[in-house]
Amino acid sequence: MRRSSFFSLAAFAALLLARPAAASSGDPQVKTDHPWYPGELSCSTFERLFKTQAELYKRVTGRSATTDEDKALASWYWRNLNYAHAEEGTGDYFDKGYPKYGRNRGYWRGLFAHGFALCGTTHAQWCAEMDELLGHCRGRVVGVKGHNSFEVYLTGGAYGAGRWALLDHDISTVIFDHGGTRLVSIKEISQDLNNYANPNYKPGRQRGWRVGGLYDGDPKAYATVRSAEYLAGYADPPPMLHLRAGESVRRYLKPGLDDGKTFVFWGRNYKVNGIGGLSRHRTWVNQPEKMYGAKKNAGYKPGRARHGNAVFKYEPDFAGGSYKEGVADEGDGHVTFEFSSPYVIACTPPNDKPWGVYEAGAKNGLVLTGKMKCGVKVSTDCGKTWVDAGTASDGMDLTDHVKGHGRYLLRLGAPAKELSASGLVIRTVCQCNQAMIPRLREGPNKVTFLASGSALAGTGPNKDQGTAHVVEGAVGSKKVTLEVKTPRGEKAVRLYAAAHIASGNPPRPEFKCQIDCSTDGGKTWKAVARDWQITRRAYEPGDFWSQSYCWGDTALKDADGPVRVRFANDGGKTYMRVEAYLVYKLERQGSTEVTFAWKEEGAAEPKKASRTYPGRAGRPGREDTSWTIECGKGTESVWVEYSAK
Repeated sequence: MRRSSFFSLAAFAALLLARPAAASSGDPQVKTDHPWYPGELSCSTFERLFKTQAELYKRVTGRSATTDEDKALASWYWRNLNYAHAEEGTGDYFDKGYPKYGRNRGYWRGLFAHGFALCGTTHAQWCAEMDELLGHCRGRVVGVKGHNSFEVYLTGGAYGAGRWALLDHDISTVIFDHGGTRLVSIKEISQDLNNYANPNYKPGRQRGWRVGGLYDGDPKAYATVRSAEYLAGYADPPPMLHLRAGESVRRYLKPGLDDGKTFVFWGRNYKVNGIGGLSRHRTWVNQPEKMYGAKKNAGYKPGRARHGNAVFKYEPDFAGGSYKEGVADEGDGHVTFEFSSPYVIACTPPNDKPWGVYEAGAKNGLVLTGKMKCGVKVSTDCGKTWVDAGTASDGMDLTDHVKGHGRYLLRLGAPAKELSASGLVIRTVCQCNQAMIPRLREGPNKVTFLASGSALAGTGPNKDQGTAHVVEGAVGSKKVTLEVKTPRGEKAVRLYAAAHIASGNPPRPEFKCQIDCSTDGGKTWKAVARDWQITRRAYEPGDFWSQSYCWGDTALKDADGPVRVRFANDGGKTYMRVEAYLVYKLERQGSTEVTFAWKEEGAAEPKKASRTYPGRAGRPGREDTSWTIECGKGTESVWVEYSAK
């Protein structure tokens, strides 16, 4: 709507000067001292994750996670409590449309956006954690009868120079040898299946870990060893939020949002007990205290684990000028906003079919409200192509254009001065893993807050997103170079990069992959991943996955221009997808308000508690442990909200 006759440029400028400028919140994270589910700050980097795993393992088992075996078991134990088997939604990673070829193999995306996956997918993601925990190619996906399992390569002690050992979190099973001295491989289990697959066979040798932890008959799948997948998943960037001034994100631990019946998700609609979305009945998630030392399996409970939601609400302040912190591009006739999230944009499907999320007519994933009359366009491939969504209106639903993605560009066909009186609100609803949301418990709860003042810009994970940044070679060829930059010229301090490679069957271990980066237009290069090879270790089955991943990250010294990322290999292998991401420092770190909502026994309405953490004055990058929340009997967490102030 044109308002030039009512709102002059001079008046607009006066408002800019009169109002104090708000600022973004870069990478806000929280953890509580909840014994099982403290939240993202406890596990949002590998360093934090391994510390949390080791402390949990020590507290429950009394063993220190110092040997390969104990480190692997600590990792396995934690994943059993935070990740469950279910059919997550695919991504359109190869531009083929849903649901083709789209299982997510990115570690952090899987953990924070989904929290559910099929057996092969979750174990593929887990390869990245084993690489970081124990070393290169120390984990592999192993195909067995009707299942994709996992093995880890352990060294030291009873494992000597190295042996493969079963480490299957999807069906919650590890198996020790007859004397309880070491973990055994799937091949060994297959040779004595009647004993090893029996939960009642010498249970004392298992050191408190039940065979068939989810269901007694599951270990029968280890009757045969059929295939192996090396480097089957990869480490994408750790989760990072960038809340623009005027933006909040509220994460719900249960489906339904505020009214309890608006189900927004990305995956199979199990519709358990009338609740739409993902669900798992046999899992240790949400009953973690029962796993170690269990005398029986996890048991059956409909909806034991479900998906969570993250609702982003953004009200750009055009008059105050802080809207510029979320702008990717603007001109005399348009404003383009960026959106990026570690979660996956979800939807309310148009029907109750198991895979209704893929069909047209989905709602509630991206909705605009306000009094706008301008044109609207949406891009999910970094601005290479645009969908013309028509003329803006109050309640305009753009979900079908963005569902299944983690980022988008939204272009409004009007200048900021015309949008200032529109009351525009951009609401994006994502799916997230409920186990990553910080929880409260009865009694005093110590809250730890940290905001690094950083944000993330990137090209992936879809093929078209990487293709939009190619400056040399091509995706689908043997060499390719991308060029990426920060949204508004901010200084980049770290680079993450990954490649999906057609490595062959069987994979040739002698070929080497390289990832290099340049901050001076290609004059000089720095290694991100050097001489990356597939390390194959006996024993091996007769078949292999014909693809693999190469990934890495490196620090950058305040790169204030474009960064080039070069992917190459000496084996003539094709790059199926490539990704690159920049971590950059925000120019100004604003304050962050954190609010918890929880229910107590007998209370009709949730209780709430809030705390505002200052921005620059609060020294971004340092933990604040000064807040304690007192909760009453029967405390149950409902949601947690972060707001940029």
